[in-house]
Order: sequence, then structure tokens, then C-alpha cells
Amino acid sequence: MTLKQMIIAIGFILLLSGCVGEKSTGENKDGSLQTVRFAGFAGINGLPIHYGIEKGFFEDEGLSIEFVDTEDQIAALASNEVDIAEASTTNAIIGAGREVPLKIISSMYRTKGPFYLISQPNIETVEDLKGKTVGIARNGIGMELYTREILKQHGIGEDDVTLLANGRHQDAYSSLLNKQVDATIIHEPFASLGELSGEAKLLANGWDYLPSFHTGVVTAHVDFIDSDPEVITKFLRAYFKSNEYAKENLDEYLEYVGENVDIEPDVLQMVFEREEPIWENKPQLDLDALQYTQEIQLEYGFQDEIYDVEQFIDSRFISDLDEEKEE
Repeated sequence: MTLKQMIIAIGFILLLSGCVGEKSTGENKDGSLQTVRFAGFAGINGLPIHYGIEKGFFEDEGLSIEFVDTEDQIAALASNEVDIAEASTTNAIIGAGREVPLKIISSMYRTKGPFYLISQPNIETVEDLKGKTVGIARNGIGMELYTREILKQHGIGEDDVTLLANGRHQDAYSSLLNKQVDATIIHEPFASLGELSGEAKLLANGWDYLPSFHTGVVTAHVDFIDSDPEVITKFLRAYFKSNEYAKENLDEYLEYVGENVDIEPDVLQMVFEREEPIWENKPQLDLDALQYTQEIQLEYGFQDEIYDVEQFIDSRFISDLDEEKEE
């Protein structure tokens, strides 16, 4: 796949993340579907919810999902543009600590960092990056933290490399192909694409270095929770059903993904096989992991204080799901 083809393919993915699924709105008293304004993560890892809409899981709950395209889910919650949003755990905690009217209602379908450090093909190990330029996506976000921690665990300090904010997704991949950076932190499908094309070398999986760092939560605006808490349970039920079905029926799901994005099947297969271990589908929130995550943030200067995260959590909806599974 050429760089131009790859950029077009990822463009399709991002477009799909913003547009798919508007066909379905919990049932209102008149029997119509209830609209939930939702902001999810972009990229192929945000596609299971679209698949769940296609399978009718949300409509079965009486819900229609209206996707809101935003790069800042917490800001969208703060301005009441969305009702429910996937968000990075750290952004959700810091946002709530700064009085954004949100509650964390569950973990995402995965909570370990799906980030990869990839390099120019001629670089063999992380240690070889000493004296090189490394892309960190954006300053002050989790991807930078993962990059610095990976380097640190291989004996490379901040003064040993040049850290460059090189964007995410196709921007980061283009910067590697154009030799603006010697290595970069990145999401899938770029790690697999780089390996299979021979254009990049995989040096490290992020979750191997920070296995307890919590990266993804589902959040909701407090007004939306107060107005109809039953809808939150319905949403989470359909959300996790979508992800569980996609993982358990991977061939069918990959066929769906392949019909909607222009990425070669061998790349897609590698992407989902690689991320299978962190596709856990566990809504429970690990308070120890949330505490550890804040401590690492504080250590790297990404967070000014440790918050009492329990005050930002509304766990009754997870309890509802747990009770349903026991029945």
C-alpha cells in the first residue's frame, strides 16, 4: 500500500467514525427511539460501536446513536454537546477535577495503552534511538508519557533524544516515512502496516511498559445521567455487547471492517490479533489502577495533583451489568 493509498484509507476510517450509525434514537413513551449524542475515539479501534449499531444492538435497547465528531471529548461534555463519550482516563479525571460536569460510568472495552513505538527499518532496538529524533504525537498527552517511559526503561533520558510533536495517525506515520523522525509512537493500523510493508520496524508495545496505566473510560454528562439513568444502563449494555460480539465473531467483524475501510485484509488481521490481549471488555473500574495512573502522571508533570477519583465515578451502572450477568 502506498502512502497516498494509506492516507485515503485512514480518511475513510475517520469519516466513518464521525458519520456511521445515525440510523438508530431508549425508547420514548411513544415508542420512538431515544437519541444519545455520543463522541467516540477515531480510527479502526472505534469501529465496534458502529458494528453494534449495524447489528441492531442499540436499537434493541431503544437507542439511536448520534455521533459527534470531536478531538476533545471532555470539552464537548463541558459545553453539553454530547451526552456520553469515550475519553482518555487522565483527561476525564483532570476534567472532572476542574469541575467539568461529568461522571466516569465505566471502563472502555480496553484500558491498556494501545500504542506502539515504531522506527525506521534500519533501527534494531530502542537503545539505538539514542541521539535520534522521536515523535511523541502531541505534547502533554498519554502518548508522550508512554514514549518517555519506554525510552527511560531502556536507559535513554530526555537529554539523549530529541522529542518532536509530530501529530497522530497518518501525520505521525508520514513523518516517519518522510524521515522527519527516526521513530514515533503511534496507533494501529500503522504499526502493522509498517511491518508488513517493510517501511517501519516495531520496537515496543506500550502496554508492556505501563501495564497498570489506565487509558480509557466511558463518561457521561451529569445532567444526562440525572435526566434518565436507565438510558445509561441501556447504552453500556449495547456498547459492551457490540465489543463482545465483534471479538467473538472476529472473521465476521473483519469482513464488516473491510467493507467500510480500504485497508488490506492481512493488515487488518494483524491489527486485531495483536490487540486481542488488551481487548478485555471489562466495564469494572480498578481504583488501584486509577491511583497508579495519576501517580505516573504526576511524576512526569502531566498532572498537578492527585484527585480523589471515587467522587468522579458513578458505578451503579456497572453494578446493573454485573447483576444481569449473574442472572
